[in-house]
Amino acid sequence: MTSGELASFLKWAGGKRWLVNRHSDLFPEIFNSYYEPFVGSGAVFFALRPCSGLISDSNPELINLYKIMKRMPEELMRCLKRHSANHTTSYYYEIRASRPRSDLQRAARTIYLNRTCWNGLYRVNLKGEFNVPRGTKDSVIFPTDDFLAISQALRHVRVRCCDFADSIEEAKRGDFVFVDPPYTVRHNNNGFVKYNESIFTWNDQLRLYEAVGRARNRGVKILLTNADHRPLRDLYEPMGVVRTLPRPSVISGFISGRRKTSELAVQINYQNE
Repeated sequence: MTSGELASFLKWAGGKRWLVNRHSDLFPEIFNSYYEPFVGSGAVFFALRPCSGLISDSNPELINLYKIMKRMPEELMRCLKRHSANHTTSYYYEIRASRPRSDLQRAARTIYLNRTCWNGLYRVNLKGEFNVPRGTKDSVIFPTDDFLAISQALRHVRVRCCDFADSIEEAKRGDFVFVDPPYTVRHNNNGFVKYNESIFTWNDQLRLYEAVGRARNRGVKILLTNADHRPLRDLYEPMGVVRTLPRPSVISGFISGRRKTSELAVQINYQNE
């Protein structure tokens, strides 16, 4: 790992900044390469700053953004500044409806929409079209933005759009995998979970369990977070130490829905040599 935590440049439903800040003891102090198959905002990645590994996701727009941030941070910032200068309600919906052809413009569109849509939510309709309404925030450029430093951090890892199982399968003995899938069971009236049920099914949860089990048998260090739900607890309790972690819920559009909730954290007992 390298020193110096970086702030994530994205706001992402289910982001793990709170986990990094409150439960750093859950992460191994020593590991070889780092793998994160559901990268999202990358809060854990930017906190640990690994020297090698693979970050991945099945969302092609998200992964395109990471690749452009890695290769073209200055050009991306220039595009984002143009979006910032033009930002209005009508402009937001114009960009939301657009389909840029270049990877750079697609990346700039993704980060612009992320920063100005409702609560940083990424949601698409059945046609795969981003359909989140404009949010209440107007800031497109953040004081914490340091795209050059983020680019440097990303240079140490590979970035790939792929299924989570393909990513986890690459991890070897002594590597560390952080697993944070979409939560697919209803708990604490979290409406975002209902949406995730259509993109990450219970069968996907079982596939994930099997992939984690294979990695465990190879001697991979694994930390998994998931919904605090009895079937998931029963699934993973034989495999490691399961903890319930309280956290505030901020996804709901209603203040009444932003009550305290909890998540599972599972430290997988990997096989020693």
